[in-house]
Amino acid sequence: MGYVTVSAKIPRKLKELLDKYGVKPGPVVRKALEEEVRRRALSSIEERAKGLSERVSKIPDEEVAELIRRDREKR
Repeated sequence: MGYVTVSAKIPRKLKELLDKYGVKPGPVVRKALEEEVRRRALSSIEERAKGLSERVSKIPDEEVAELIRRDREKR
């Protein structure tokens, strides 16, 4: 896995507090970015699922039953 460097400007006081408490910003930033990407990916998937659900709900039940029946017969 390749890595890239991401930088951010933070207030001097925050940097002093990070140093005072021995907080390494790399792991904290990495985790926050991973969580944000995961949250947005899930949101995107949910939106796609809603769209598919709306489209599928317009298919008559009889047609769905017939498609399932045909699929089972092929097995």
